[in-house]
Amino acid sequence: MIEDISKTEAKPLLDWLLRSYPDTPKTRAKQWIVAGRVSVNGVAICKPHQIIPDPGDALKLRDRHTTTLDCGNGWQIHPRVSLLYLDPALAVVNKGPGLISVPAPNCALSALSILADVLVGKLRPRDGGAAGKSLPPAYRHLEPLPVHRLDQYTSGVFCIATSPAARQHLIEQLKTHTMKREYVAFVEGRARLPKGTWRQWLQLSRDEMRQRVISETQAKAPGAEALEAITHYEVIAEYPLAGGKGFVTKLRLRLETGRKHQIRVQAANAGLPLIGDRTYNPGCRGEGVESPFVDFPRQALHAEVLALEHPFRPGMRMTWTAELHKDLRQLEIALRASKL
Repeated sequence: MIEDISKTEAKPLLDWLLRSYPDTPKTRAKQWIVAGRVSVNGVAICKPHQIIPDPGDALKLRDRHTTTLDCGNGWQIHPRVSLLYLDPALAVVNKGPGLISVPAPNCALSALSILADVLVGKLRPRDGGAAGKSLPPAYRHLEPLPVHRLDQYTSGVFCIATSPAARQHLIEQLKTHTMKREYVAFVEGRARLPKGTWRQWLQLSRDEMRQRVISETQAKAPGAEALEAITHYEVIAEYPLAGGKGFVTKLRLRLETGRKHQIRVQAANAGLPLIGDRTYNPGCRGEGVESPFVDFPRQALHAEVLALEHPFRPGMRMTWTAELHKDLRQLEIALRASKL
């Protein structure tokens, strides 16, 4: 017999759900709530222990497939941000160059803040296929939270958590190296080997604006505060420059660790500085008589592939791919035509 609970009494959402589904194991009911499948008056609540009054018939268990937003090939929510995926656990976005990933002290506009404005209804998708659409009300409770980030002038795909529990799970995937992140870069010079691994110790400057490679002995000295960085690379293509000026190499890179500026500083240390990198490419900083191989307005780096396990669906691997940004596509066309 189901317990008769007074409608004026407030209890955790989990208790009310178990009253409606008495044969459901408590663990499964919790998973339903955390996954955003339980709503009250049409609004999803993702906290099992949130205290609410008796919801009565307003409590609904939604079909598992209704909690994922169909973004098609991506919703253009800002000139520099496309939304690729959204559900009560995470969002996946494709960021253009020039925009920071998460808010910073001197710059409030970011991919994360733009997503937050979309969720609360301040912004709507811009592209024709989704013109005039706004998100269902159930999504307005979601809270965008940072998991990892891309440098301001790096384009491509990255994820944002939409609940604290999901964020914790996604950060754990970063720590255990089970989140797959692949990049494409255009670098000056030719790699010695067609594939390999860069493994160095990096030390961040006091102002946290620049990394430097140091020896293992230096890294393990007291107070060094260095972190190991591991990047796997593979040569995709080599492009000879006009006039015998040298080569530009297109690399695919997979991060095993995720340190600040990791790819950029390790590539430069390997003698393969990124095209357009004003921090780690000496030619782009004007440090010497020679001009840069290729004049490009930003570091030629793009986050192409992101793969992870869904935080609330154990064993379910998901993958997103972002094609090269327009400026990198144009760069490659020029390289293929030997016009640089």
